[in-house]
Amino acid sequence: MPKRTFQPHKKRAKKKHGFRKRMKSHGGIRVLNARRKKGRKKLTRV
Repeated sequence: MPKRTFQPHKKRAKKKHGFRKRMKSHGGIRVLNARRKKGRKKLTRV
């Protein structure tokens, strides 16, 4: 049986989807604001 496709890495996930990464770009800030407006409990994945 082959390996599963999802091999999680916390450090990699943070670098790609973390709060600080989102804050670096205009689009990322828009994502955060949209999530705030929607009332998300967590703004970022990690």
